[in-house]
Amino acid sequence: MSQWKQIQQLEFKYLEQVDYLYDDNFPMGIRQVLSDWIESQDWDMAAHHESMATVLLSNLLSQLDRQCSQEQNFLQRHNLKNINKQLQIKYKAYPLLMAGVISTSLREERRIIASANIPEQGPLEKSVQNSVAFERQKNMDNRVVVIRSSVQMLDPAVKCLEDMQDDFDLRFKTIQSRDQADRNTERMEQEVARLQEILNNLDFRRKEILSKMSDVMKEIDALIASQLNPELMEWKRRQQINCIGGPLLTGLDQLQNWFTLTAQSLFQMKRQLDKLGELILKVTYASDPISLQRPQLEEQVKYLIDHLIKSSFVVEKQPWMPTHPQKPLIIKTGVQFTTKVRLLVKLPEVDYQLKVKTIFDKHLPPGRVHRQFFILTSTTKVMDVEESSNGCLSVEFRHLQLKEKKYVNGIKVNEGPLSVTEELHSLSFEAQFNIQGINIDLETCSFPLVVISNVSQLTGGWASIMWYNMLTDEPRNPDFFASPLRASWGQLSEVLSWQFSTFTGRGLNREQLCMLGEKLMGQQASHNECQVSWSKFCKENIPGKPFSFWMWLDFILELIKKHLLPIWNDNCIMGFVSKETERACLKDKEPGTFLLRFSESHLGGITFTWVKQSDSGEAKLISVEPYTKSRLSALPFANIIRDYKVIADGEVPENPLKFLYPGIPKDESFRRHYNSQQSKVFPYISSTWIPISTFRPDNACRPAPKMCI
Repeated sequence: MSQWKQIQQLEFKYLEQVDYLYDDNFPMGIRQVLSDWIESQDWDMAAHHESMATVLLSNLLSQLDRQCSQEQNFLQRHNLKNINKQLQIKYKAYPLLMAGVISTSLREERRIIASANIPEQGPLEKSVQNSVAFERQKNMDNRVVVIRSSVQMLDPAVKCLEDMQDDFDLRFKTIQSRDQADRNTERMEQEVARLQEILNNLDFRRKEILSKMSDVMKEIDALIASQLNPELMEWKRRQQINCIGGPLLTGLDQLQNWFTLTAQSLFQMKRQLDKLGELILKVTYASDPISLQRPQLEEQVKYLIDHLIKSSFVVEKQPWMPTHPQKPLIIKTGVQFTTKVRLLVKLPEVDYQLKVKTIFDKHLPPGRVHRQFFILTSTTKVMDVEESSNGCLSVEFRHLQLKEKKYVNGIKVNEGPLSVTEELHSLSFEAQFNIQGINIDLETCSFPLVVISNVSQLTGGWASIMWYNMLTDEPRNPDFFASPLRASWGQLSEVLSWQFSTFTGRGLNREQLCMLGEKLMGQQASHNECQVSWSKFCKENIPGKPFSFWMWLDFILELIKKHLLPIWNDNCIMGFVSKETERACLKDKEPGTFLLRFSESHLGGITFTWVKQSDSGEAKLISVEPYTKSRLSALPFANIIRDYKVIADGEVPENPLKFLYPGIPKDESFRRHYNSQQSKVFPYISSTWIPISTFRPDNACRPAPKMCI
């Protein structure tokens, strides 16, 4: 079943996550009409090779043209033509960006499908997707609407006050215009008494309106402090978790709606206060409540507007390199990276362009002179409504690039106490503007970044990003790795499973995670509360091995992604199995039964172990020397399973692999993954690569694979 068909069969709550994936950058209409073609292309590879991305973009547009010509529905044909034009405008100069967007969308689809099939949530996912979230958001919706209604009801009250004041002003001027002789009459006394009554009523109404304004402001202040800011902080925490492979990030549009409605209420109250200021220019008196209370209320509304807009300035997309879209927050010097900031308040018209400036390491601790960088490309860009389909102000920096400073203040920069991948940096964003007489200074910053100068540092850099965002929600802590926190196995195992669901589309099951825990910590890993140190995770070598636990695991991830993805997602690879578990699984199985597991002794290696019956009738387990990327680049692993032969002295070469554990016929499991293509070079006959192991009694347990033609 195709991936898109699997998506369409998901429950509604998962379909909502899918809906969030698609916007103008990659419309769902394309995903629907070209689903089979899109899934048949290698977008992951194209996202790293511009020539391939350019070809795929051209092919995609051709596929759309063909679909348009075949489409009978006029409206659908019109929509497809518009999509075609938009894609050409957006991606003609940036094919790598298009490939990255589609690659990310397909990967997220696989992760959503995987999460739908794994009902149990880990501690981190539970913390950001608790059961009361819906009720809390519903309460927030109601509260914002009530405030908005209360503010709108003040408009007719202010208008009524203005009418009452106009009536008073007219009567007052009429009395003043009377002749002196008429001022001592009984009628005049009645008019003066009526005027005093109107003034008393006017004073009462002024006090009443100001009291209501004060109450509404208190309610807005409480809303911002008790709900709006916490909701924003929770979204940022969800963004952190999403950066390291966690659940799909949603909720920003909802936040924008709350921020905008609250800001609209505040701007409307400021206009109402301005109107009250105009009224006292016409009529005022001793102990006038407007003169006494309005300045304080005006300062309060300005403060709330300033605070609200500053809080609404967020990093919508954390910095990421198009060459490694699954590993955000890692920046390589000399390589372009992308980021996007957004203002969650939809502002009224501003009288000039809102420019955003980027600054690298603005808040670098004093005295820290090692490893400093500057942005090589343009650092300023204008926020634009048109860059987002939801009408908010946003700006995307697509071509930022870092360069390292060799000297700071004439002093040669030396390495600091932390390793390159443990140094944490940040990217800040600043903007200034004036709205309705209020000067607003905006500033926000990215999550901590790791800057590398060589791709070999990517593994260690990603370990740092995972560890930091797993354990803390601090927006900035450059000294975190001077004394890193420990992680519980429950937290770490969840994040490790996310790495597999993000990179491969299928997370790890309980048994696989248990084996990883035992490899990392021994038998104590059966308890989720067991603590794992940073050093144990990625700095110390595994006993007897020249590599750390995380390096071993990361190489396996790369092996799956580049060479084993189809059979991994088909659940053909048991993967993480200790030798003890392997023996327990196979010892009672019939000869020819085999399983696939990742090597514990080689970086990025996969092996298979099968049951062989000895001459005495005893079952023996034979394992082949692990296959690594160098061998798998020459021949697909499914073909190796199909064609594998063992040559033993005095025996006819045979394939010992018959049944995939627990007992599925080999071809039934792997047939769809066989690659039947053979080399054809005229006038030579076609050739086929065949993997062969030579089996001798003195090397019975470890045949050495060879490739023959």
